[in-house]
Order: sequence, then structure tokens, then C-alpha cells
Amino acid sequence: MNKLIQTQALAQLLEIEPYTLLGLLLFVTYLFYRFFLRDASEERHKNIQNHFANITRHFLVLSLLFFTFLILNEVDTEWTHFRRIAPYVGLVTLMWGMIVFVKTCRLIVLQYLFMSSMQTGVPLLLVNIFSLLLSIVLVFWTVSNVFGVQLAPLLATSAAFSIILGLALQDTLGNLFAGIAMQVDKTFEIGDWVEVVSGPQKTVGKVKELTWRSTIMDGFFDEVITIPNRIMAQAQVYNFSPKETPIVRAVVFRMVHGVNPDQVKEVLESSVAGLSDIRGIPSPLCYISDANEHFLSFKLVFNIDNYGAQFILSDKVYRKGFEALQAAGLKMARPFIELHGIQKPFDDIPPRTT
Repeated sequence: MNKLIQTQALAQLLEIEPYTLLGLLLFVTYLFYRFFLRDASEERHKNIQNHFANITRHFLVLSLLFFTFLILNEVDTEWTHFRRIAPYVGLVTLMWGMIVFVKTCRLIVLQYLFMSSMQTGVPLLLVNIFSLLLSIVLVFWTVSNVFGVQLAPLLATSAAFSIILGLALQDTLGNLFAGIAMQVDKTFEIGDWVEVVSGPQKTVGKVKELTWRSTIMDGFFDEVITIPNRIMAQAQVYNFSPKETPIVRAVVFRMVHGVNPDQVKEVLESSVAGLSDIRGIPSPLCYISDANEHFLSFKLVFNIDNYGAQFILSDKVYRKGFEALQAAGLKMARPFIELHGIQKPFDDIPPRTT
């Protein structure tokens, strides 16, 4: 009889039924993946397959420990040295089984979230919180049942320590709950292009990950942008990625006076109509946006889906527009500089003295 470990309670937990149920849970998780996540992106498939490979390795180690524990329990009483190590092998087996159980449940939650985001990704914040809470519950349950420790008095005496710890982690907890609130509200998802306006500061980037403390984004030039979740929750966030809402962009062409405005509009609108990255509905629209004594400004308005590619697409529109105008013989206005002043004759300039 081990004084530290409740061997009888441990033996009841390490029977063949819990081991079989854990294996069935892993098998059901695999069936869920095969039947419900067929349309996931290649990156999602690789991610899930890596999780399954990791859990399978852990389950094989668990099987080795489990059957070793059963053999040690069945040896004759003459082999006392082997029977003494049986509780410790059983404890390691139980802890390893809990690791496999948490990993399997984590994968189930991850796959469930993948169902609503097949092609992009999901934030790991909710998955990590679920895994942490489940691990804490299992650890407390193990300490109470296997070691016979009463946790109620211990938790009561640690109330003051909990208050001090909560005050010390005030910012971290604020960022954590702000991140949870943003995920519940579905303000944005992984892969969305967002514009974050907080006071005078404006930040634009593609959401890469949502962690415990911050939201990580990639900028236009692949720079990594990190914003605390509390600031994200309090800021104005503009999401440019919803598929049902096209992104409107425009470029300006300046033409000389004397050109036919209707011809310019027709040429510019037709020049970008064939671009695959430009939305056909609504179709591109061109109109005169400004007129002065030097030129006429024609603004070509078009709709795109990819906010991150707006600069590349604007370059394509400019190139197509320039080529079409040149082919149609339509002349564009040239830049000019006007100098205003009084010119003095050289005789009026005083000589330079040394």
C-alpha cells in the first residue's frame, strides 16, 4: 500500500474501459475530420494531420504504459520490487492519458471551428482557453481522487493570494477578456484586412493571429503589427474583407482640353473591363471629376475583392488605361510649373563686394 498514492482509486481509473473509451474518442475525432472537413484548404488539412500524428504518437506511448501497468499488477507477490513501482507507473499512465484526452478534445474543438472557416483559419485563443480550463479541472480532480488532498480548505485560504495575483495581472486579464469578446462578436476573422482607428492613430493590416494578449497583423510590406486586445476592443475597426461588400477604388487620368469626353470615358471603362481581378458587377465607371484651364480630370472607379492587392491592381488599371488612351490617339495633359515674379535687368543688380 503506497502512502502517497491512493492505489485502489488509481487501479479503478486504469481499467480497460477508460482506455477503450479514449481510443473510441480518438477514432470518432478522425471520422469527424474525414466526413465534415473535406472542403478545407490544404493548409488546414496539413494542420489537422499534424495534430493527428502527434496524438497517435502519444496514444502509442499511453498503450505501452497502460499494458506495462497491467502486467505489473498481475505479477506474483514474490516479485515485490516490481509491484512497488506499479503505482508510480500507473500515475505516469494516468497523467499521460489525461494529456491524450486534452489533446483529443482540443482537436475536436479546433475541427468544429474549422467548419465555419474552411479556407482561412481560426484564432487559437478560444482553443487555448478551452484546453487550459480542461487541464485545470483534470489536475484538480486527480489531486483530489488519487492523492486524497482536500482542495476546498486550500482554495479558501488562497483567496487573498488570488486577489493580489488578479491585481498584478490586471492588464493581461483585460487583454484576455477583450480577445474573447472580439471572438464572440465576430468583429473579424483570421485573414481579414482591417483598419484600426484609435484616436489619431490608424493601422491597416491583415489579421494573422489572436493571442492571449494581442492581435497580430501583417502590413502591406510584410511588417508585423502587434496591437493589445484592449486597444482593439476600444478602437473603431473597419473590416474590408466581407465578400458581399466590394471594395471601391479609383484612379485619375488628366487629359488636355479638346478631347472628346465621351470617347475618353468609353476607352477607360473598356480598358479595365477584361481584368480578372476587377469586379464586373458593378461595372467600372468613369466620369469627369475636375476641370480647370490646364486639364480635365477623369476618375475611373472600379471594385475589387482583395484589399491587400489594391496597389498592384491600381498599377494594372493605370497601365491598361495609358495603353488604351495611347492606342486611341487621346493626348494626356503634361505636368507644368508656373513662376510668378518680377524680373530685374542685369544692370540693376548691385556688384558683389568682397
